[in-house]
Amino acid sequence: MNNFRNKLAAFFYGRYGYDQLGYALFGFYIAVVIINAFVGSLILSLLGLVLVGIMFFRIFSRSIHKRRAENERFLKLWRPIAAFFKLQWDRLREIKTNRYRKCPDCKAVLRLPNKKGDHTVVCPRCRKRFDVKIRF
Repeated sequence: MNNFRNKLAAFFYGRYGYDQLGYALFGFYIAVVIINAFVGSLILSLLGLVLVGIMFFRIFSRSIHKRRAENERFLKLWRPIAAFFKLQWDRLREIKTNRYRKCPDCKAVLRLPNKKGDHTVVCPRCRKRFDVKIRF
């Protein structure tokens, strides 16, 4: 068993491995498999195989700088999407205690305490004052 572990470690030495793009490809593959279970399409089956092939190609690749550049391009696209959904989740989770408002000047999203009525708020980013109405 120890010999197998050493051979496996030697095989993976210098290979790229898994990253955020790999996780995204795996999640997309799972979604395709679930949809294909209901639809039963040959095209979706082929798409799943292509996704698995790309995943394994990236994992076993020795071109670490190319895979890292691919991952950075993916993250450049993914981070704004993830930030949007995180903000929506935070809004939903904190709906009883906080309200989120956008500064009309610099467009920063501010988290405000849930106090009913009209308030004047100072944006911490641009130091502008603006009025906020919290109804309920």
